[in-house]
Amino acid sequence: MPPASGDLQAAKELAATCERLTEQIGRVVIGQKAAVEQILIALFARGHCLLVGVPGLAKTLLVSTVSKILQLSFRRIQFTPDLMPSDITGTDILQDDPETGRRKLVFLPGPIFANLILADEINRTPPKTQAALLEAMQEQSVTAGGQTRPLPSPFFVLATQNPIEQEGTYPLPEAQQDRFMFHIRLDYPARAEEIEIMKATTAGKVPDPVPMLDAKQILRMQEIVRQVVVGEHVFSYAADLVRATRPGDQSPKFVRELVSWGAGPRASQFLILGGKVRAILRGRLHVTTEDIQEIALPVLRHRVMPSFGAEADGVTSDQIVRRVIEAVAVPAGKDEVKPRRGG
Repeated sequence: MPPASGDLQAAKELAATCERLTEQIGRVVIGQKAAVEQILIALFARGHCLLVGVPGLAKTLLVSTVSKILQLSFRRIQFTPDLMPSDITGTDILQDDPETGRRKLVFLPGPIFANLILADEINRTPPKTQAALLEAMQEQSVTAGGQTRPLPSPFFVLATQNPIEQEGTYPLPEAQQDRFMFHIRLDYPARAEEIEIMKATTAGKVPDPVPMLDAKQILRMQEIVRQVVVGEHVFSYAADLVRATRPGDQSPKFVRELVSWGAGPRASQFLILGGKVRAILRGRLHVTTEDIQEIALPVLRHRVMPSFGAEADGVTSDQIVRRVIEAVAVPAGKDEVKPRRGG
């Protein structure tokens, strides 16, 4: 069953809108095009992102720019060792009731009650505070004072980590990292981009991005993404890719030697959802195996745990995932076949 004509038009609008979004972000944040696209894919797929990069790569600027363009409420939470869960979620306070003259408990919302959250240096706060954020990401709600309070919709978390300083930090456990759709690595800019950055930031005021989408429109776009069709061969390829990361009799020999723990079913789901968004961004209304391949690295890199021997030899999860992508056979010639509706 093909998508309705209204959905087809909305999908085309989403592709055009994302192109304009990327252009607007590029006016403020120079370079990092792959990271920008992955953030937009996660947003429209209802996922969350973990951004890893050294200081000075415009992680905060990138997130705040996205919030302005999308007209979303934005909060930055600076994670520190003394940050408590209630500092994020909010707490009950005593307040005078002007009508009765008595005191009553009133809930004071924390910074997590926003559409877009920048969890800055999430690995610098203790596990109990990390857990408060990660629970909100999963449940889309906060429980405080015995009451469950829904968070704004859409709700999108971008958490950052600094990879060069690990002393005194609290690395996210693998099970917690699995809640993030993408693990995005920001690299140093190219030489030409670095020169452009210097010129743009030292000569005058940086241009303000033009607001383009509001929360209601984003929710509509998220629904459209779910309607993109997926062929059976794409489902099979995504499953084979994820299953190949798990050490076992059916996995490649190098996986059995280098991997202690592979990706779970959540990776398969994110591959399909991310593939749907990428297909729309490429002007298609069906997912191809190329879409799955292109987003496999940010989906799988934090879900594949190198073995002790692999780490001793300097083998990274990125290297393992790339080898898996090369090892898993791609169904030949099937991407041109009209796909069936996917879940």
